[in-house]
Amino acid sequence: MPINSYRLSLAASLLVAIVQCIGVPTAQAKRASKDSGSTTTVVIDAGHGGYDRGGIPGQRVSEKDMTLDVAQRLKSVLTANGYRVVMTRDSDVFVPLGTRVAIANSYPNAIFVSIHFNSAKRSGAGGIETYFYSRDSLPLASAIHYYVAGGAPSSNRNVRRRGYFVLRRTSVPAVLVECGFLTNPTEAALAQTASYRQKLAEEIAAGVRGRSTVASPLSTTRVATGESIPLQPYIDQTRVAKSERRKSKRSHKKSARKKKSSSKSSGSEAKTSSKNQEG
Repeated sequence: MPINSYRLSLAASLLVAIVQCIGVPTAQAKRASKDSGSTTTVVIDAGHGGYDRGGIPGQRVSEKDMTLDVAQRLKSVLTANGYRVVMTRDSDVFVPLGTRVAIANSYPNAIFVSIHFNSAKRSGAGGIETYFYSRDSLPLASAIHYYVAGGAPSSNRNVRRRGYFVLRRTSVPAVLVECGFLTNPTEAALAQTASYRQKLAEEIAAGVRGRSTVASPLSTTRVATGESIPLQPYIDQTRVAKSERRKSKRSHKKSARKKKSSSKSSGSEAKTSSKNQEG
């Protein structure tokens, strides 16, 4: 091979090698840039607020105050962990449900966590519940419930699927956490301590951080390992609601048919009576 051709071939090979060496870091840099650009935003929704006190009539402990305090503590924990946090309310104001949903949906890479406390007419009712609606939200609900229910002295009332407005209308993974019953004397006393509200915030934050490690539905894992959190079984309350709506519609139609039949009968009797009078 002539020397000039050899030199040209060698130069071309070196050029290809240089381009490949430069290309790999560039691709990695693009992926890194994309990852950093998709930093998760956590939209924290403190339930109720303003004139909406929450709970049931006559309830002594105000739900709106408890939810705001836990939400603000959660904000501090998540911010310290590098998350971008957006609050639907950061003071004692009323925010319509539609506005809360709109805030969540304005961040495409967000997750939505709505914080509530439960209430019941029966003072003995207690426990932790976590709600979701979209199937994409189940891993988030599983992780948060795993930590909150596991870290609280209250009973586990399970993960539940239900079509609450803020869960049904959000286009991002969304959950609603019921952090205990304020009508239960024991749970209300706990909720009124700063240390317990801080613990709730830290457990919710642990769930947010661990949501990507929730086991696949096909996994047989029943307990958490160092690498995964079990997908939680859930109670589907949307089916009950749909069944009740169908039953209500059937009852309404049946009642309407009876009224229509009764009306026709009355009209027929009136016509017969009229004919008799005329004859």
